[in-house]
Amino acid sequence: MEQLHLPAYHRAQGSITLPGSKSISNRTLLLAALSEGVTTIRDLLASDDTARMLEALQTLGVGLENLGNNDWVVTGCAGKFPNKQADLFLGNAGTAFRPLTAALALAGGDYHLHGVARMHERPIGDLVDALRQAGAEIAYLGNAGYPPLQISTAKLDVSQPIKIRGDVSSQFLTALLMALPLTGQAATIEVVGELISKPYIEITLNLMQRFGVCVTRDSWQYFHIAADAKYQSPKDIYVEGDASSASYFIAAGILAGDLTVNGVGKQSIQGDIQFAEAAKSMGGKLVYGENHVHAELTGKLRAIDLDCNHIPDAAMTLAVMAMFADGTSTLRNIASWRVKETDRIAAMATELRKLGATVVEGADFIQVTPPTHFIPNAVIDTYDDHRMAMCFSLMSLAGIPIIINDPKCVAKTFPDYFKVFASIAS
Repeated sequence: MEQLHLPAYHRAQGSITLPGSKSISNRTLLLAALSEGVTTIRDLLASDDTARMLEALQTLGVGLENLGNNDWVVTGCAGKFPNKQADLFLGNAGTAFRPLTAALALAGGDYHLHGVARMHERPIGDLVDALRQAGAEIAYLGNAGYPPLQISTAKLDVSQPIKIRGDVSSQFLTALLMALPLTGQAATIEVVGELISKPYIEITLNLMQRFGVCVTRDSWQYFHIAADAKYQSPKDIYVEGDASSASYFIAAGILAGDLTVNGVGKQSIQGDIQFAEAAKSMGGKLVYGENHVHAELTGKLRAIDLDCNHIPDAAMTLAVMAMFADGTSTLRNIASWRVKETDRIAAMATELRKLGATVVEGADFIQVTPPTHFIPNAVIDTYDDHRMAMCFSLMSLAGIPIIINDPKCVAKTFPDYFKVFASIAS
């Protein structure tokens, strides 16, 4: 296995520009494909996840042109994919697999959707159950409730509210919201139970509106889509920098330096920008600009006890920051970690202990007590999870060398991460 040896760093300074948001990139690609008209997407993230979406759309017959500099032209198919039969391999890209499942189930056609072994362990049953309520025909080809899937042409009826659980993954609701306009019928979604990760639904609703479909909602329980809802190209659209990726560099500035993070700011539509407020509650010094965040060396951080439901991905960075805090930190309401690229609660607990931490994990929380002295040269397993690799790079700023196994897993969202990190660390 390839390893990356990070030396003992003591400073983080300078400025970096973020890659595009994964969540915004794959939503925008699919919405552009489903629209009438031609869309130019600027600053699209170049990563494994977006590559899987681009490959899928190309296989489905959507017109794609790469202009260079991460700019793409998408010729929309007005909700009718030209290729009605396809075999789609989607890797471990949940932001591609879930929305495409819904779109293909409601667009009509016969499709085989599959991915890597871990993708086949990630639940999709709640989304399939919701789509079946609309008349969709979806068969499990392996274990019930999990990919791979076979989708067949079906007669759809959305006259009754479609119920979907909200407490497993917000991607299920996102997928349903984005796909329902394809039916040409008025539709209502009823969320059963608590809706987690609401900021990700805000991204979905914001982008759908940019493409001409306005969803009305009653609180966070009912969502209504009009019968005449149709996606229309906005012509040009820019992808924001990734706020989840911003968390690593904001943390680096707080832990060891003077760092400007370009690509997101106070106007960001991404919920993970709220990571900055959580970092401030630990004592971080931050200044927001329109399109940047500036973070400065803070010194000893305060321990926190925080509900992290609104920042599930960026909360992983807080778990590593807790290693620099004075006391025990508890991150709560993070059950969704367990159904991500790996079981992130278990993985984070295991790897933090290698550095000397005392860690308690529960079904939906993690509690971190830092050690008196860090254990140097710890070998960190990353579980084919990009965020594990990026989070643990921050431990090198404690002035200890650290070894990252399988560093190339960051290609999922930030292929140049370690190059960029090395450019600001000294």
